[in-house]
Parts: sequence; C-alpha cells; structure tokens
Amino acid sequence: MRHYGIIGYPLHHSFSAKYFSEKFEREGIEAEYSLYPIEVESLKLKVERLLDSLDGMNVTMPYKQTIIPYLDRLDETAEAVGAVNVVHKRVGYNTDCIGFMESIKPLLRSTDRKALVLGTGGASKAVCYGLKQSGITPTLVSRTPKNGMIGYSELTETVMAEHTIIVNCTPLGMVPDTESYPPIPYELISARHLLFDCIYNPEETVFLRKGRAQGATIQNGIGMLYGQAKAAWKIWNI
Repeated sequence: MRHYGIIGYPLHHSFSAKYFSEKFEREGIEAEYSLYPIEVESLKLKVERLLDSLDGMNVTMPYKQTIIPYLDRLDETAEAVGAVNVVHKRVGYNTDCIGFMESIKPLLRSTDRKALVLGTGGASKAVCYGLKQSGITPTLVSRTPKNGMIGYSELTETVMAEHTIIVNCTPLGMVPDTESYPPIPYELISARHLLFDCIYNPEETVFLRKGRAQGATIQNGIGMLYGQAKAAWKIWNI
C-alpha cells in the first residue's frame, strides 16, 4: 500500500483527496491519499515525519515556499519559480505552472502581451513563470506592493487597457468566503480581457462573474488543478 497526502492550512478547499482517491479506486491502485492540515506552529515537527513516511506529497497554501528548507533539492522549474507544490523523495517540484499553462493556452490571443497577476504567494510565482515562458509580461498586484509590484490603487484606465489578461492568485472568493473578490476596477474590463481565477470552488467566483458581465472571457481553476495533479502523478511514478 502506497501513501500520499497534502499539507496546507486550512484544507477544506482541497480537491486532491477526492481526485486521487477516485483515481486509485477507478484504476485499482493500492494506495491512499490523506489530508494533513498543519498549523504553522507545528510545521517543522510534522513535515519532517511526513517527508519520511509518504510516497508522494502535495503542498498548498501557505506552505509552497516555507516547505523548501526541509527539502534536499528542487528541480529546475521549482528552482526558477521559487515555490513547490509537489514533493517526491525530498525533491521539490512545481506542477502548478504546467496546469496553469495547459488551461489558459487555448484562450490566449495574439494581442495578449501583458498580464496582471493578483497576489504574491506561491501560486502567483508559478503563474508568472508560465506567462513569461509564453512571452507574456506579468505585473504583480499586491495590497502591500514592494519592488516591481503595483498596488490596487494604481490600476488606472491605461494600465487596465494594456494588460488584457488578469489572473487571480488570491484566496478572495474561495469557499466559504464566496462573496469576496479582488478590488480591481471592473468597470474598466472589456471584451478584450481574459480573466483567469486559480480558484475552482465555487465554479464561478464573483471575480469571474463581474468579468463576464463586462463581456470578458473567463476561466476558473479546475483545469489547472487537473493538469497539475496529472503531472504530480507522473513525478511520483518516476
């Protein structure tokens, strides 16, 4: 019996346990997948034990960056991204960027050159990496902008017009806080825009709903989740 699991906090939003449990049953794989909601205070003690006992691990917020010091090394993509969402034999990988690009590529247009990436956590790092690999320039948007970032108050009409892709990498709008949404000027969104939300539960967030009302193309994060999960399974079976 093989053992897999995911660490993060909280984990009520995670789709991984359902996805892998159904996969194991459907394909007759002798394995189990468990949730490990670890609070920050006990991370060091528990993560060391899990790294030694699990055959493969997923990592979600808020540990995609803080997991790195506990690993022996990172693969090339995780090193470049600066965040990890998959671990195998104490090696860190990032499949978020794979899942993201597989999901968004069919929607990209030749006129898409710049993107606004909302949030600065591990998911945003993977998204920025994927966009750059596709020749699209990302700009990070934060409530507390640092070097190279901009604040929400700086999203002027010109900025919004230039950045035709907007990716939400924040938890705003995710179950259970489904009525929250990033504070961007939605009235400046048009049919030229593509809004991508890394959230998949609910299926349509307020962020996406507001974009759709302005005529924008919208996409939620479920395709990204399936893509990164499939890539994780390949890594665990190297």
